[in-house]
Amino acid sequence: MAVLEVRLYGDPVLRQRAAPVREVTPEIAGWLDDMVETMHTEVGIGLAATQVGIELRMLVVDEGRGVGRAYLNPMIVEQGGEQVGEEGCLSLPGIFADVRRAEWVVVEAMDRAGASFRRRASGLLARVLQHEIDHLDGILFIDRLDKVTRDRLKRQIRRDGFPVEPLATGVRL
Repeated sequence: MAVLEVRLYGDPVLRQRAAPVREVTPEIAGWLDDMVETMHTEVGIGLAATQVGIELRMLVVDEGRGVGRAYLNPMIVEQGGEQVGEEGCLSLPGIFADVRRAEWVVVEAMDRAGASFRRRASGLLARVLQHEIDHLDGILFIDRLDKVTRDRLKRQIRRDGFPVEPLATGVRL
């Protein structure tokens, strides 16, 4: 396994819509392993393939057991409720903001063996899945903010750049 380079805000791959995974190949299985290692090394709880320059619809999530679960071609098929919570992103280190999301979601996807599954999630896991699926559609969490907050954060990014070391506060997805 290898730690992959996390692409930072401004990299065009972060704005691309990822292509569907047609079949699970040994190369894809290797990328999923590398994504899990990268997610844990970067102290994240989720990572979309586009964040490491792989333009395929796949993501990994640490669902609380320290083991990354793969979601290939994930799609939110149901959602409800509302939650507001702080989000950060490995591709926007040091940038945090409150984002409004659905409280619960039902996601359909394929696992790393190519088998279909359905996952109902609420709370933090629902937030992580929505955040990472957004990445696969070229959407960043700052796009979900009101214009004033989004513009303030963009000015901060231009003025300060990104910190060399990740900050210890906030949830980094």
